[in-house]
Amino acid sequence: MKDQTRLIIFILVFCAFYFIPFDQARIAGAIFEAFYMAQEYARKHVLFCLIPAFFIAGAISIFISKEAVIKYFGPKANKALAYGIASVSGSILAVCSCTVLPMFAGIYTRGAGIGPATAFLYAGPAINVLAIILTARVLGFELGIARAVGAVVFSIVIGILMSVIFKTEKKEDEEFAEVEHKQKKMRTLGQNGLYFLSLILLLIFAAWAKPKEAVGFWNAVYNIHWYLAGGSLIFLLVILFKWFTKQEISEWTFSTWVFTRQILPLLFAGVMVAGFLLGRPNTGAGIIPEKFISMLVGGNSILSNFFAAIAGAFMYFATLTEVPILQGLIGAGMGKGPALSLLLAGPAVSLPSMLVIRSIIGTKKTLTYIILVVILSTLVGWLYGGLF
Repeated sequence: MKDQTRLIIFILVFCAFYFIPFDQARIAGAIFEAFYMAQEYARKHVLFCLIPAFFIAGAISIFISKEAVIKYFGPKANKALAYGIASVSGSILAVCSCTVLPMFAGIYTRGAGIGPATAFLYAGPAINVLAIILTARVLGFELGIARAVGAVVFSIVIGILMSVIFKTEKKEDEEFAEVEHKQKKMRTLGQNGLYFLSLILLLIFAAWAKPKEAVGFWNAVYNIHWYLAGGSLIFLLVILFKWFTKQEISEWTFSTWVFTRQILPLLFAGVMVAGFLLGRPNTGAGIIPEKFISMLVGGNSILSNFFAAIAGAFMYFATLTEVPILQGLIGAGMGKGPALSLLLAGPAVSLPSMLVIRSIIGTKKTLTYIILVVILSTLVGWLYGGLF
């Protein structure tokens, strides 16, 4: 870090301590809210969402060749196949905008093009089947369908636009030409497939959220999800024992640690800032009063849709939590258009994820990605609100 940057940080910290009236109840409450949100995030998401995701990212980094990633997601890959796979990834991975980051980092660092990689980044949390079904049941069938269609189309459009904008900056295939690691020849494609399947099932079942209604398929799975997660873990351990060497396991765990140390600190910093500004969902305890948000997203103007998209982009939504939050906002007067704008922008990006994405793809690409998400969410929400 340069001395000039350090000086600026020192000045900002000094001004914060000198001028911020910490004795005011609102500010003191918002500070505590930052820690409460970080604690809630640690308890609900780190062990059973992020850690499995980090291990999947480590597995991608070690056991999937760069040549394979380039073949299906690289600049010369079949575009229909690349964007098709990336755009429906969320139907398999029920993850939030932060949990998808390690997997995004894994495929991007293995040579995926910026287009398919960002399509995957958006689609992972946005096309969550559980969330879309819950949206349709709680907020209405029309909004559920609009969210599903919008999310799939968005992921493809955003990916294509990112690819076009940054076409000249993409890494060339030749950069990744290398001899395959010996371990890749020791297992069959089916064995590697079972290994990744066990990791994905472990993530899905460990992170399975409690449904709103105590009946139906989702609740039945929830009642046994720990048994299913335990079975997936045992399945994974058997696979590791039979088909993997100690060196491979050591490389995998080290790669997982690399992603963890890169991503986790930024996530917690972002979660605490989001908690300070907006508070935990439905608490209204952040420094920004919740009533101001409700007031600004009424009706269906371009401005109200834009504000909803901006608010959604900076808020952190754990998997499925956006639905009850929106239910409360709609009850407080939020329009249908802004509701869709928030649904399309919110689950796919958040302040914590912005910090991590920047560390992976840089400031310019991150800002472009966020701007595309906000603009498209605003326009589609506005059109939807005008029609319905």
